[in-house]
Amino acid sequence: MSQRTMTILQKCAPIFSVLQDENRQKILIELFDNGEMNVLEITDKMELSRPAVSHHLKLLLDAHVVSVRKDGKENYYKLELGEAVSLVRELLESLETDIK
Repeated sequence: MSQRTMTILQKCAPIFSVLQDENRQKILIELFDNGEMNVLEITDKMELSRPAVSHHLKLLLDAHVVSVRKDGKENYYKLELGEAVSLVRELLESLETDIK
């Protein structure tokens, strides 16, 4: 495996890490289906406490798969997969180059 591929893989690691959790997958599905949502709206759809949902959202935010918009005291989260998809696409392209 090339050094370039390894570098891209390291950049993808946080994305893969956050996506492996079932609760975070469910949050992403809710955001996909409903668009922008605040923590309370997400909590109402989940079997998790508000602090647990906030924790998962923080991890998703750190991995750049969601974005947040503040409106007064509320934070609204939405799915932002563009950067993650581009990075994974770059990884796949690099892997394809490596195996040729």
